[in-house]
Amino acid sequence: MAHACRTPRAWIFVSEKGFIGPKWSSPGPTAQVFVSPVAPFCPRRTVAAEVRKQVSRERSGSPHSSRRSSGSLGVPLTEVIEPLDFEDVLLSRPPDAEPGPLRDLAEFPADDLELLLQPRECRTTEPGTPEDGKLDAQVRAAVEMYTEDWIIAHRRYQHLSAAFSPITTETQRERQKGLTRQVFEQDTSGDERSGPEDSDDPRHSSGSLDDTPRSSGASGIFDLRNLAADSLLPSLLERTAPEDVDRRNEALRRQHRPRALLALYPAPDEDEAVERCSRPEPPREHFGQRILVKCLSLKFEIEIEPIFGILALYDVREKKKISENFYFDLNSDSVKGLLRAHGTHPAISTLARSAIFSVTYPSPDIFLVIKLEKVLQQGDISECCEPYMVMKEVDTAKNKEKLEKLRLAAEQFCTRLGRYRMPFAWTAVHLANIVSSAGQTDRDSDSEGERRPAWTDRRRRGPQDRTSGGDDTCSFSSFRPATLTVTNFFKQEAERLSDEDLFKFLADMRRPSSLLRRLRPVTAQLKIDISPAPENPHFCLSPELLHVKPYPDPRGRPTKEILEFPAREVYAPHTSYRNLLYVYPHCLNFSSRQGSVRNLAVRVQYMAGEDPSQALPWIPLLQHGRLRTGPFCLPVSVDQLPPSYSVLTPDVALPGMRWVDGHKGVFSVELTAVSSVHPQDPHLDKFFTLVHVLEEGAFPFRLKDTVLSEGTVEQELRASLAALRLSSPQPLVAFSHHVLDKLVHLVVRPPIIGGQIVNLGRGAFEAMAHVVSLVHRSLEAAQDARGHCPLLAAYVHYAFRLPGTEPNFPSGAPPVAVQAATLARGPGRPASLYLARSKSISSSNPDLAVAPGSVDDEVSRILASKGIDRSHSWVNSAYAPGGSKAVLRRAPPYCGADPRQLLHEELALQWVVSGSAVRETVLQHAWFFFQLMVKSMALHLLLGQRLDTPRKLRFPGRFLDDIAALVGSVGLEVITRVYKDAELAERLNASLAFFLSDLLSLADRGFVFSLVRAHYKQVATRLQSAPNPALLLTLRMDFTRILCSHEHYVTLNLPCCPLSPPASPSPSVSSTTSQSSTFSSQAPDPKVTSMFELSGPFRQQHFLAGLLLTELALALEPEAEGASLLHKKAISAVHSLLCGHDADPRYTEAAVKARVAELYLPLLSLARDTLPRLHDFAEGPGQRSRLASMLDSDTEGEGDIGGTINPSVAMAIAGGPLAPGSRASISQGPVAASRSGCPLSAESSRTLLVCVLWVLKNAEPALLQRWAADLALPQLGRLLDLLYLCLAAFEYKGKKAFERINSLTFKKSLDMKARLEEAILGTIGARQEMVRRSRERSPFGNQENVRWRKSITHWRQTSDRVDKTKDEMEHEALVDGNLATEASLVVLDTLEIIVQTVMLSEARESVLGAVLKVVLYSLGSAQSALFLQHGLATQRALVSKFPELLFEEDTELCADLCLRLLRHCGSRISTIRTHASASLYLLMRQNFEIGNNFARVKMQVTMSLSSLVGTTQSFSEEHLRRSLKTILTYAEEDVGLRDSTFSEQVQDLMFNLHMILTDTVKMKEHQEDPEMLIDLMYSTQDLHPQLPLGMWSPPLPKGPSPTAGATMKLAETLASFLANCERSACTV
Repeated sequence: MAHACRTPRAWIFVSEKGFIGPKWSSPGPTAQVFVSPVAPFCPRRTVAAEVRKQVSRERSGSPHSSRRSSGSLGVPLTEVIEPLDFEDVLLSRPPDAEPGPLRDLAEFPADDLELLLQPRECRTTEPGTPEDGKLDAQVRAAVEMYTEDWIIAHRRYQHLSAAFSPITTETQRERQKGLTRQVFEQDTSGDERSGPEDSDDPRHSSGSLDDTPRSSGASGIFDLRNLAADSLLPSLLERTAPEDVDRRNEALRRQHRPRALLALYPAPDEDEAVERCSRPEPPREHFGQRILVKCLSLKFEIEIEPIFGILALYDVREKKKISENFYFDLNSDSVKGLLRAHGTHPAISTLARSAIFSVTYPSPDIFLVIKLEKVLQQGDISECCEPYMVMKEVDTAKNKEKLEKLRLAAEQFCTRLGRYRMPFAWTAVHLANIVSSAGQTDRDSDSEGERRPAWTDRRRRGPQDRTSGGDDTCSFSSFRPATLTVTNFFKQEAERLSDEDLFKFLADMRRPSSLLRRLRPVTAQLKIDISPAPENPHFCLSPELLHVKPYPDPRGRPTKEILEFPAREVYAPHTSYRNLLYVYPHCLNFSSRQGSVRNLAVRVQYMAGEDPSQALPWIPLLQHGRLRTGPFCLPVSVDQLPPSYSVLTPDVALPGMRWVDGHKGVFSVELTAVSSVHPQDPHLDKFFTLVHVLEEGAFPFRLKDTVLSEGTVEQELRASLAALRLSSPQPLVAFSHHVLDKLVHLVVRPPIIGGQIVNLGRGAFEAMAHVVSLVHRSLEAAQDARGHCPLLAAYVHYAFRLPGTEPNFPSGAPPVAVQAATLARGPGRPASLYLARSKSISSSNPDLAVAPGSVDDEVSRILASKGIDRSHSWVNSAYAPGGSKAVLRRAPPYCGADPRQLLHEELALQWVVSGSAVRETVLQHAWFFFQLMVKSMALHLLLGQRLDTPRKLRFPGRFLDDIAALVGSVGLEVITRVYKDAELAERLNASLAFFLSDLLSLADRGFVFSLVRAHYKQVATRLQSAPNPALLLTLRMDFTRILCSHEHYVTLNLPCCPLSPPASPSPSVSSTTSQSSTFSSQAPDPKVTSMFELSGPFRQQHFLAGLLLTELALALEPEAEGASLLHKKAISAVHSLLCGHDADPRYTEAAVKARVAELYLPLLSLARDTLPRLHDFAEGPGQRSRLASMLDSDTEGEGDIGGTINPSVAMAIAGGPLAPGSRASISQGPVAASRSGCPLSAESSRTLLVCVLWVLKNAEPALLQRWAADLALPQLGRLLDLLYLCLAAFEYKGKKAFERINSLTFKKSLDMKARLEEAILGTIGARQEMVRRSRERSPFGNQENVRWRKSITHWRQTSDRVDKTKDEMEHEALVDGNLATEASLVVLDTLEIIVQTVMLSEARESVLGAVLKVVLYSLGSAQSALFLQHGLATQRALVSKFPELLFEEDTELCADLCLRLLRHCGSRISTIRTHASASLYLLMRQNFEIGNNFARVKMQVTMSLSSLVGTTQSFSEEHLRRSLKTILTYAEEDVGLRDSTFSEQVQDLMFNLHMILTDTVKMKEHQEDPEMLIDLMYSTQDLHPQLPLGMWSPPLPKGPSPTAGATMKLAETLASFLANCERSACTV
């Protein structure tokens, strides 16, 4: 029982629990304490000594004891505890031990890793590879590569991780479909909020107030009885056991609840999603922007002979022809008949009249050149063109004889020379003009976002596509189709046939010039269509004349794809077999030869042998393994060539031969190859040639001027490997898959020369590093957000495979024995790897000799299978290569070795022992080598059928040693480079984290956890001396987030194994505090305590969850560096994981999700201890009070900001000395801590609170109850304060709030109470005051200059609000309403758990009073009808079980409850009125059953009514009268109290309330009339003398002073009121 000591103007309530709080009275509905002369006097005086005693006792339970030293094993949070051995734990607890669905959480699924063979995309219906036969080694390798399916090591459940299935705004909106719209009273107008029964009933309104006589009580009760009551709760009047009521309420609360709480909350910040990644797209054939050209018709003035057309694209700027020729024939059948002597049935490909051109680099300088040809005939070109330029169609009759003569001549030429062509005329179409004019309408109508690709899209496509999409005016991907009629053709001049002449003409076409005017036009009409090419055109032929899918009918007229010759380099890998050779004869100069040489024809043959019967020039295409292309000027022989001439080049003058013009070059020809077989780069050609020579074993071999033998080929191969870095970028990228495959082959399958293994591991590794670097630099503009090259990522994911074929020995030669010798040696592993000394020599050493027939490898396997110590290594040992005791180790025969188990071992070893230059290159692209190792390991397990092998035996110890050294080395690079090259450090950090995450799916998970711990220790060591720890902490947090994004994150935390109690004899700080639990008769359960704290057992078993929550705990430390950024990153990481759990279909069942929630139980303690620094979501002094000490005061008002006092302040008030350490020690108190550390932003605070609600929603209620039972009283108080804050943080804002620009701007209120405490204690000086004022202005200084900061909520959310549609705002209001309802229901569930926990406790009064205050706050805030019916049900059950809370203890609680119930009784929503009326009726009945009188409730209800009506603007009197009628109906139907006076008292009270309501409303209407107002007050005081005047009378009107009569009337009214107060002082 609280006691009060009288003071002149205020009451200071001293609780027996030790709380001191000043209470000032304040008028209006927000007042929680009413000061009146009828308050009882205190029977005794509390002395200052008791205050000091209580404050000292309270200080021992401060929540801000340092978390850095917590942990039951004595391990501080700054150190990573050693995790359990994962594999041993699983062996000791098999998955079958778990029941039902929990079994899936115990271990990874058996089908977690699988091998997928994805068919390689083939665009054509038939393969374009050469037929099987005796193929060249290089061709055979190309055919094999381009026909193999993609091999993918697939993790079946990886798509469920946050890395591959992120929670975005789009996915959240998809999950929010089907939400029920919650009903809130504040959203709509009064008529809209009325139910059907409210608007249709004729007795809905009480009529005009003027019609009711002031003194007629009978008419008032008549009006009340004639009203219609709301529906009654059927079970309200039943006498039911409290346990049954609780079960029924819980069952009702569980109905129709959303399963995923976080689906109602905004998606995690994508800027923090460092784990985000996506699978690369499969390699595909490169295409530029494609345009379709259809040739419709070609018509001349006269028709005498066949005319043939040629289309090609030319780039004037680059002076290059950028496509091959497209030949089309538009001649009529009759004209084609002239050529019937030269052909049978034409090939289907020759019938094409439409073509698809590809343009990688669109430019305004591209022209479509149209050339016309005719059958070769006698005479000059000008003579042949003359009839077409002078004859017109209208003169056909006049020129009939001439035309007939021309036709006869043409027929003769067609019969004799129909196979040969001659140039006729030409023209050109400027494509930029076509695109701009035809696409003008589209550009006007289409949105810019639809037409122009985004920057990220252009970046993703690659540099060539980015360029093609850069200039919108010349983009060929989207324009309106155009039909052109070309009429302006130019006669072809015989002396200007070269492309150089053509480029001059094209350059002049865009500007009038004399050059084009001099050309005579040829009258013709060519009609063509130009349009963007469709995605999948039908009846299409590839450049190789293969049918492209889909090709429905082979007889259909085809469309030909025209091969592109890009204007610049295209950096794209070859993915299909293509080996095309284009021959361009330019000229044949026989001018020095005597005689007529006018009619010369050139026949080009592609021969695999020799034809000595004809004199002709020749070009050996493949010489020394390299394809010869480019321009040639060849001599022409007159005599017959001798045998074997083809082995020599034409430059060699054969003796005894006669040549045209003395062996001078007279025939100019150019060869252009478009080949995915021949690189046409000297360095690549040499490398491939040497590799194929080694594969074939064909020695000796001539390479240019050198003859290679088995003794010299190794040196040439090493030089070729080193020279790969000199390759041209374009062919290197194009053949990158070939090169990488060959390098991998050299690493895992070293060649055998002369019976000896040539170890090329180091050289191949270095070459691979340089190749990767060159490819990455060439495609730097196309890299993704993580800095990865898509081409390299696609190679690893799809194309890379372990070499699985044995080398082919020369035919007829027996296998050569492999000798125990090596051809090259180098230094052994460096001594800087920090591995233990051992005599165990790694067989993966590239410099150790290997020999066949040895059993050492088998012995090493046996030792590895026995669990050899992974820390042992030959490094620093005398047995290392080059050491004093170095020995030659032997391996099994080469032919029997399994190459698929070597690559990852070799990569790890070579990386570790690499030199500084190569090491730097590898570090720049560490992600590639990590991914290559991971896929090699996966293929090793899948192809070797090793998935059933225990994880500890999957990989040898020497390999794990190399991995440990590698991880330590890369981790050290991250730490040392973070302040020098932050970008590289960030990439390395992410690559290392992803590598370790991948290892968790392949290797010993306990070993991987040890690597993680070692990395954390490295970072922790560096943090002690780091100049800016925030940078390292940020990287470590990203590292942790990536690790926790693993798809089996929950299983990796061993959720199904019971948590072991602390093994240390010394209890932790938390366990010491929990021993003073008020609610448990037994000692606290250490297992439960460990589950809810970051204890040693928790962090040891739930290793990853412990890392994550430890990062959060350290970030939330008040003294944390860079706190604001770390707050956001740590909370965002937890939020992202919880969102993933909500969306994961594996965790939909409640039992499974409860087990998942156990991994986050310490989050409750973290948030509870961080409470003082969380954002204050209160919007006014009446909305929020700090409840951290509310359990120590039964008289604290809900709306009183000053309700809690710092214990130090109380000591000062009581006259006692300060604690030891004076001001320094005070800063460690709860309130001081809230000011000493960086406060959390509103966004971070809200996200942290929603994570807390997620844990409370999904955790096992029995577990939460056991935890609550072990909490000390102050800890439970802070937990209730946390729930209180959750209600304030997620309070519904209303639809109108979403329509305001600043709706989501959270305003920080000034902490006046803190200033008062500082003034009392004297703990603030001038400097602190300046810092405080600057913090109030902005946490980052001047906000005008920080609009870019995303951590400032009001800037970002305001900008997000702009341009939202009405539907979007409606959807936001819908989601916000559901979130507010669910958050409040979760708080209500937790309050029920707390009530059940403390029911039998001695201190239950204090706790239950605090619980009731939280309930009252929830009932007073903006809540939905759904929550209010559950909240009022909980309130009824709470009052029914513990009536002493209201009727024997705090009067304020009863007043608050009456005020809230009465407000809800006036709701326009019938459901709310129904439950509020039921609660108010049960409150009266409960008060009556205690003492046959409910005078307290009568007075509080009456006073609350007057205050409510007088001050609330949106109050509805009509609906309140209906609630009064409902209460009256309950009293009439309550059978249990019919024999008592209860029904009559209820009827009297309802009548009085009805009359007061009428009178008060009347006074409100006459508020501007002083005379009338005072008269009404006087009349009301006569009718209700028991009421305090100030509780029902509205304030006097402002403005002119009342008249003398009014003043006298007011004085009389006050005198009557005081007299009534004296008479009723002892009865109330």
